Amino acid sequence: MHWQCNSNAIGVTGRNGIGWQRRLSARIQHYLLKCLLASLLGVAGAVPVIAAPIRLPALVDPPSQEHHVGKVVFVELVTPDVTAAKQFYGELFGWTFRDIQVDGTRYAEAFLDGHSVAGLIHKDMPESKRRQPAWLSFISVRDVDATREIALQRGAKVLFEPHSIPDRGREAVFADPQGAVFAVLASSSGDPPEVLAAPGEWIWSSLITIDPDTNAAFYQALFDYEVFDLPANNGAQHLLLASDNYARASANTLPAREPAIRPHWLNYVHVEDAVETAAKVVALGGRVLVEPRLDRHGGKVAVVADPQGARFGVLEWPDSENKEVIK
Repeated sequence: MHWQCNSNAIGVTGRNGIGWQRRLSARIQHYLLKCLLASLLGVAGAVPVIAAPIRLPALVDPPSQEHHVGKVVFVELVTPDVTAAKQFYGELFGWTFRDIQVDGTRYAEAFLDGHSVAGLIHKDMPESKRRQPAWLSFISVRDVDATREIALQRGAKVLFEPHSIPDRGREAVFADPQGAVFAVLASSSGDPPEVLAAPGEWIWSSLITIDPDTNAAFYQALFDYEVFDLPANNGAQHLLLASDNYARASANTLPAREPAIRPHWLNYVHVEDAVETAAKVVALGGRVLVEPRLDRHGGKVAVVADPQGARFGVLEWPDSENKEVIK
């Protein structure tokens, strides 16, 4: 995310002359499911088969009637080493964990101050395949099957067919036309409310892609996003994706200096000090991929990777900022 703002919201004119302000993304809650373990990274392949229904807690407890189509409502890490991931993220963000056995697959839910912030799931990743650990974004929809049809019509591939999970809802996993992997979820318990993301919680998601304009149009068809074209440097594009008058994500040009990196979704964690957090990532065995730098909103942002190679961002954020779109 690359917004230029200080503690007071600054209007920016986007497409159609519409101004916007920001309000923080909602708190990510509760666990994600085993079903994603075969789908996360790499190109689309064979659709995995679920041997038996699995059961995970509801996304929202107590249930609500809130539904925020287009909002990232959960993230999950697919990794070959859950133990190492728990140690890394626990020391980095203060997360605690509870292990869950899901049909013989190791799964851990991550907590911060008593509430769930992510899921971690084990998957072996042979070196011979072009895959690596990564975080998967789940985007809210009302109808997973209808979203599947639109996605296929627009050139996406199904990595995991729509399926229902008791107490969780219905979901599916896709690769968009440029190869970025994402999931959709129609939560049976409603979506998490719009609340301030505290340090250690997920605050933003960015689509890093070859052609932001084309890919933004794809996601607009799926989630009815409004798209705002914001200023960017060096000929790159920076598009803001909004729904229900809230900024939900951004679409950004894949850096030309990284030809080996494929299009992907990148999730950011709210931190109090990006420089300090980046240094701690290295001390814990991870890597800094993009050094901390000033972001448009006035804080600093960095891109890092955990010791197994899963990428994520860290972002400073003034508590007074918001991302509400004003029309």
